[in-house]
Amino acid sequence: MTLKEEFAQRNFSIYGQWLGILSMILCFALGIANIFTVFILVLIISIICLVFSFVILFIEVPLLLRICPTSAGFDTFIRRISTNYMRAAAYAIMAVVQWLSLIQRATSLIAAAVFLSLTAICYLLAGAKGQAFIGSKTLGGAGIAQMIV
Repeated sequence: MTLKEEFAQRNFSIYGQWLGILSMILCFALGIANIFTVFILVLIISIICLVFSFVILFIEVPLLLRICPTSAGFDTFIRRISTNYMRAAAYAIMAVVQWLSLIQRATSLIAAAVFLSLTAICYLLAGAKGQAFIGSKTLGGAGIAQMIV
């Protein structure tokens, strides 16, 4: 199945998964970009944003749990975030943390907060519509990744 066919299914979990990948890229880039600030709260939240990028990577690409050496506790934590509602909650929490960066100063971390919020909304819509979580085959959601897990 091609990426175009996946998007044509109108399953919000696919949209959420791809928005999650975009959120991961933004969190990584903006986390690094905002580390060089004099504002303490922005610095702390940018470091947290960097950590979120790696957590999102493991959430959205399940094959990495088998490839990368991680602790059993981390694996258990990531595997709990498997349903649409749990993913929506995780992304909502990450979005709220990024929105908190506005307390001290408006920075580019707002872009990460917006994309994390959109991802949470997509997963919430998938859960509310009763759509089963379907992982993108491009990201290892079926095929080899399912056989390994």
